[in-house]
Amino acid sequence: MKGPADRNVQGGTLAPCSTSPRTGFFRDGCCNTGPEDHGLHVICARMTAEFLAYSRAQGNDLTTPAPEFGFPGLKPGDRWCLCAGRWREAYAAGRAPPVVLAATHEEALAVVPLAALREHALDGD
Repeated sequence: MKGPADRNVQGGTLAPCSTSPRTGFFRDGCCNTGPEDHGLHVICARMTAEFLAYSRAQGNDLTTPAPEFGFPGLKPGDRWCLCAGRWREAYAAGRAPPVVLAATHEEALAVVPLAALREHALDGD
């Protein structure tokens, strides 16, 4: 769960990513993390059709609901906490979705350079 020490990649307090759909490893709306989050779901991204198709082609279908896991299925425009490694792969393939820097956990910097995240930052972020 989000704690007072959770920081974003800009050094500020971690902002919420999305409550509709409810995202985050802990499904609390934030891209916070902990030792049990082996996928490092820390990058708050706005889904695009291009990224969703890319993720599906990589074997991770994010569009099909899985209610047993509390997963609603995503559509373009939804914000979601992505695995840092998947975002990095999509970036290398030219398919990375836009990022909300204020809602992206600082742990993302262990996997993705800040410059890459800034390249894909949403306006005003």
